Amino acid sequence: MGEPLILVGRVAGAFGVRGEVRLTSFTAEPEALLDYKALKREDGSPALTLTSGRPAKGGLVVRAAEVETREQAEAMRGLKLYIDRDALPEPEEDEFYVTDLIGLDAVTPEGELLGRIRNVQDFGAGDLLEIQPAEGASWYLPFTREAVPEVRISDGRVVAVKPDETE
Repeated sequence: MGEPLILVGRVAGAFGVRGEVRLTSFTAEPEALLDYKALKREDGSPALTLTSGRPAKGGLVVRAAEVETREQAEAMRGLKLYIDRDALPEPEEDEFYVTDLIGLDAVTPEGELLGRIRNVQDFGAGDLLEIQPAEGASWYLPFTREAVPEVRISDGRVVAVKPDETE
């Protein structure tokens, strides 16, 4: 398999009548999407090649080489946009990308395996780690300093304090 892909945005629909595309950005700074230029689909195939853009409420309005009409832009609504993981700058020491948490082991402070991080979700109240134990249903852990006091990307694990209600 190729380089892991990182979800950075999605097509929100058309803007105006001249083929501009509205994008919802999942990056800290929405304009960062313009720096990546060539955005991919989930399967790694080309999606959009951004040629210009400007900030707009909730994201960006862009021109893309592949889109000439409003109808084409509207047909792309909902398309998820990705970049290669190696296109991101290396994080500073003691920093990481949330996507780097997926696949890490979640262990107690005593070293007991709780499960593996299956996904990171944000339903509006902050990030939640979805923990998949070896057996049984997955459960969510708030991604806070209290619940996750240590993140050890290089060791492939996070130290997690399991809430009482999941026991």
